Amino acid sequence: MPFYVSPEQAMKDKADYARKGIARGRSGVVLQYAGGILFVAPNPSRALHKISEIYDRIAFAAVGRYNEFENLRKAGVRYADMTGFQYDRQDVTARGLANWYAQILGTIFTESNKPFEVEIVVAEVGDGPDSDQIYRIPFDGSVVDEHGFVAMGGQADQVAAVLKDNYADSMPLADALAAAIAALSGQANGERPEITAGQLEVAVLDRERAHRKFRRLTGARLEALLAEKRPAKGGPAASSQAGAEPATAKPDDAGQPEDAGQPAATAKPDGAGQPEDAAKPEDAGQPAATAKPDGAGQPEDAAKPEDASQPDVAPDASGDAGPSGGS
Repeated sequence: MPFYVSPEQAMKDKADYARKGIARGRSGVVLQYAGGILFVAPNPSRALHKISEIYDRIAFAAVGRYNEFENLRKAGVRYADMTGFQYDRQDVTARGLANWYAQILGTIFTESNKPFEVEIVVAEVGDGPDSDQIYRIPFDGSVVDEHGFVAMGGQADQVAAVLKDNYADSMPLADALAAAIAALSGQANGERPEITAGQLEVAVLDRERAHRKFRRLTGARLEALLAEKRPAKGGPAASSQAGAEPATAKPDDAGQPEDAGQPAATAKPDGAGQPEDAAKPEDAGQPAATAKPDGAGQPEDAAKPEDASQPDVAPDASGDAGPSGGS
């Protein structure tokens, strides 16, 4: 005889089981930029895709068990093709596809013993940013209308927190990719390993593209976008501060080598206030003239060579006209 389990307990057990399965994988990011919608997911495989095209303006992204969301992707493509063939291509919308996915996942979650361990995003690019649509459908079949950006799977809360700090409306493609990589890089216990192009799966819904809007970014194009975001990672402010550090470290007197080369001249108390006299080479050659107290106030007399050669003529000239006249 089977044991009785309440419906609340059964739904809780299924939800916990699905959340644990989804959290074991890596996160994915979908965000709007100026030219459309960007999809970024860590995926080193080139054969198994997490991001795919559904219809002309609609794309699909998923995390979790690959075999389960791949079946959902194929069913979505068939649904979109059948709807567009029976009615009109404009009748295929992301809203209708999200509601159809919600019915399937909700039925599986309530009626099956094992729920799908998947979380999917359906996005449609419009003629302008205001007409873009992003819908997130978790494992239980509920539909969440997202605006701007969405993180799914793995540590989605941490990724969404980083995206909230880095996201801005109408971002260029390179800035949007840099914000997505910054959010995905911080998942492993605060570490931020460098993500290369070979580890990423990147695609866009380009609103400027004719007819089919979906386009994958691989090879040289993705490398160029990653190269554009790497200089911004160090920041221009860091380089300017690095260039300003040696300028602020210089003292006031370090830029005057001529004062450092004359230690004797700076040691004199009377010559310290007259830098123009210390610079004259003729005064530096006559240290005896500068030592006289009467000549210290008259620098013009000390510069005359005839007075320096006849020190005893000045007192005799005041008494007689000359000694030769008496003899």
